[in-house]
Amino acid sequence: MARINLRPWREERNAQLQKRFITNLVVAAVLGALTVFGISYFYDMQMERQQARNDYVRAEIKKLDRKIAEIQELRRKRERLLERLNAIQELQGNRPVIVRNFDELVRVLPDGLYYQALTRRGDRINIDGLAEINNDVSMLMRNLDGSIWFGEPSLSRVVSANAMRRFDLSVPLTKPKAEEAGQ
Repeated sequence: MARINLRPWREERNAQLQKRFITNLVVAAVLGALTVFGISYFYDMQMERQQARNDYVRAEIKKLDRKIAEIQELRRKRERLLERLNAIQELQGNRPVIVRNFDELVRVLPDGLYYQALTRRGDRINIDGLAEINNDVSMLMRNLDGSIWFGEPSLSRVVSANAMRRFDLSVPLTKPKAEEAGQ
């Protein structure tokens, strides 16, 4: 048998296997690093895209908040205008009522009785006047109570002054229904 030395061949093969192992190890490490870098890059891109979407949504929300504030301000202005309009309409509607109240004050006035002062405070009229006899004051109170434009009168005082009686009277104003006011 021939003597063949297999050692150099084995050493060469082991060296080749060692190189191949190291090469595979380096390639696997590089591929692993590239994979990790690729995944990290992908997630960063997704995060940036989501951040851009979030920024866009926030900007749109700010625009909508400004529009909502404008709408609320317009509503407040509208309410103030409606209040003014209602006040004007109420004043316009009360103008004939005031005239009618004065007309009714003249109609309920009995002979022998005189008004000295008429003052209005809210929905009440205060009457200061002079009467020849106490029955005239009673007649005025009955006439005021019977009128659809006035409520129940309240007499504060009656004082005799010379031949006349001085009286203070308070009567509430009422608004009759449209059917009653036409009569």
